[in-house]
Amino acid sequence: MTQAIDSQTVAQYLIDHPEFFENHADILSGLRLISPVIGKAVSLHERQIEVLRSKYKTLELQLSRLMHTAQNNKSLMEKMVVWASRLLEKRHETDDMPQTVVNSLESVFNVPETTLRLWNIREEYADSWFTRHVDENIRNAANRMKHPYCGKVPENQDAVKWLDLFSSIRSVALVPLKKDAQSLPFGLIVMGSPDATRFQNDMATDFLSAIGELASVTLRHLLVTG
Repeated sequence: MTQAIDSQTVAQYLIDHPEFFENHADILSGLRLISPVIGKAVSLHERQIEVLRSKYKTLELQLSRLMHTAQNNKSLMEKMVVWASRLLEKRHETDDMPQTVVNSLESVFNVPETTLRLWNIREEYADSWFTRHVDENIRNAANRMKHPYCGKVPENQDAVKWLDLFSSIRSVALVPLKKDAQSLPFGLIVMGSPDATRFQNDMATDFLSAIGELASVTLRHLLVTG
């Protein structure tokens, strides 16, 4: 009685004996495989070419995605330099810096709507637009943020209502402002868009963190000292 041989045993045998097809070259010409591309039997050589073409297309797509990501990162870095330059140009206009941060974010990064709010600010700025409508819930939510938020409008996120057109906003970026990495936030930047795909939760937030750090340095002169 002939003992059945499973496919794994055959595969392992061929791996262990690479000389098999050299010793039985006549078998190769007779081997026929079903091609998933054209749906019919092809020679081993033709099937190998199909496999190589498939691998090449996969690598080509991966390279294209890498190049696209690299181009996007280059564009973001260039915009970050322009934005930092705008802030430096206005560094002596201390009272107007919150508005400069907002306006420059909108213009440089083409954000449809941006605003911010600050707390623990010196008394002379108590009636300024950037200190209004900051309730305890918003501050507590900001305190819980370890990183900037990027994605769909969160439920019960009242900070989005700071935007003039908040009812039409479908995606947002929320960036906490801190004196340093260990400090609790003293403010929050809100960027919004009616495009639900503009800010997505699978986006890297490194550049948003950089925006937060630069804006924090720019605005911390408004804080209560001590």
